[in-house]
Amino acid sequence: MSVKVEDFLNASQEQAIIEAIRQAEMRTSGEIRVHLESECSEPVKRAQELFHLLKMDNTKEENGILFYVSIDDKKFALIGDRGIHARVGDDFWSAVRDEVLSRFRESEFQNGLIAGIELVGKKLAAHFPWDTDDTNELSDEISVS
Repeated sequence: MSVKVEDFLNASQEQAIIEAIRQAEMRTSGEIRVHLESECSEPVKRAQELFHLLKMDNTKEENGILFYVSIDDKKFALIGDRGIHARVGDDFWSAVRDEVLSRFRESEFQNGLIAGIELVGKKLAAHFPWDTDDTNELSDEISVS
């Protein structure tokens, strides 16, 4: 079953999230994506599959991060590539997850994703700073399936 972004976020909320991704990626060579689906029983496993399907595991510095949301099931997963995972500890992933989920519990989906993107952007900027030869390797648009 395919989901429409509009079922979860209105157009201005979607654009605010895309802008948050763009702002974060202006400070880092890291790549951030958001993916929405209607339902999924195993969000971490599905996020890992999508990480590959979206070619997030092909970035030059292995520094992509995927925010995955299963809308109907109210499930969330955060997946990072080897490069970033090697430089941040489990506490980082827990902090981002907790920040996003605390907003989701209040039905603040836009604010939750933006808060998570901002946290990730700061950490990526510290470990993978933007450089003049940096190119945006992946789309900033929200993907859906």
